Order: sequence, then C-alpha cells, then structure tokens
Amino acid sequence: MKLATEKMKIICLILARGGSKRVPNKNIRLLGGKPLIAYTIECAKKSKYINRVIVSTDSDGIAKIAEQFGAEAPFRRPMEISGADSTELDAFKHALKWLKENECYEPDIIVKLFSTSPFRKAETVDKAIELLMKNSKADSVRSVRLCSEHPYKMWTLGKDGLLHSFVPREQKLPEAHTLAYHQLPVIYIQNASIDVTRPLNIWQKNSITGSRILPIIMDESESVDINTPLDFELAEVLMEKRKKAT
Repeated sequence: MKLATEKMKIICLILARGGSKRVPNKNIRLLGGKPLIAYTIECAKKSKYINRVIVSTDSDGIAKIAEQFGAEAPFRRPMEISGADSTELDAFKHALKWLKENECYEPDIIVKLFSTSPFRKAETVDKAIELLMKNSKADSVRSVRLCSEHPYKMWTLGKDGLLHSFVPREQKLPEAHTLAYHQLPVIYIQNASIDVTRPLNIWQKNSITGSRILPIIMDESESVDINTPLDFELAEVLMEKRKKAT
C-alpha cells in the first residue's frame, strides 16, 4: 500500500521543560558527549515522513541547544503550563494554537517523541506513522513494551498495615501472585517513547491519544527511558557498548 505523504504536514513535537526535580537540566545533560534531547531531534530528522521538528520549552537554554541540532524552537511555553503538574495536553494546545495564529500552519499528523528516549530508532517512528496512516478509524498510535513487572504481582498497603492486591483478586487467576510470568496474561506498558496522533483528538476529544489507540511494540533496549541519575549511568554503559559494537 502506497502512502500519500508528499503533501501531508507531519510534525514532530518534543516537549522539554526546563524544570526537572529528579535530574536537574535533564533534557540537556550530556549522554555520550551530546545533550540528551539531541538524540530525539536527530531521530526525528532521520524520519522519512516528519517534515518539521519543533521543541516546546520554557527554557532559552534548551531552545538554543535544540536549534543547534536542527530543531525549531519558535516560541516559549508559558510558565503557567510548564510546571511539574502541567499537562502535556496544555502544551499541545499552546503549540498548535501558536502555529496556527503566527504561521497559519495546521499539521495533519503530530508525532510526539519523548526527549528521554535516546535509543529509539527512526525506523520505528516511521512504522508508527505508517500504522496510523493505514488505519483511518484509529485515533492514535502509542509505543509500548512488554511489561517486566506484572500488575498481578503488585500490592497496595492498607490502613490495616496489610498488603492488598492492586488488581482485585476476583479479576485475577487464583494465586496469581505466586505464578511464573509465562503463566500470566501478556501485559504491555507504555514506554514513554512515541505517540502519533491526529489534531482533532486535541480539539474535539480534549485528549492527546483519543480512545482508539493502536500499539507499536518496541523491545526493551530501544525502550530505555531516562528519568533518574541511575538511568543516566546505565544509559552511558549501554551507549558505550553500542559504540564498541559498531
């Protein structure tokens, strides 16, 4: 099936606010000699379909680095939607509204790439875009990986001081918490890497992904998500290993 993408406006939107509680300046912290966000920008620019790469940030420092690696940073995200509790939906609405009001530009497809996923491949991004374009009834595509910690084995701590099954026992297999993983239902978890969506989800459904979400399944190594100092250390080891392999 040939995809008519020549005239489609497909943008990559990277959300990268300046504040980070667990890792200060996380988005521009060096990994393998480059700012973390650079890997995501480079990935987007290698895509066959993405024709604009835009970084939404409240930070002049992040914007400058993003532009150095080939992305656009045409606006600054307002502080009131750049806090730790601010939503991605607010950032999307601000970016799309700015582009429409200042450039008369409205994308056909939005690819959200997370800046904390440095090992994601451009080929995987393109597969996710193709998947959405081939399925007109789907609202979006979201990347997932096989869940390494099964929800059937998760617990909450009750006021009585006892452990209580996170998933109600009547919804699980008998003694599910004692079973081997291969005996449990296959569960996937979103891996904070790729979302491909349609603008109408944002404006008509007040949602980034809508309700009809298709999966793009990624392996564990491509799904590395960096959010803590330990994540950075492990990513450095993996980065060095990959350099030696090539």
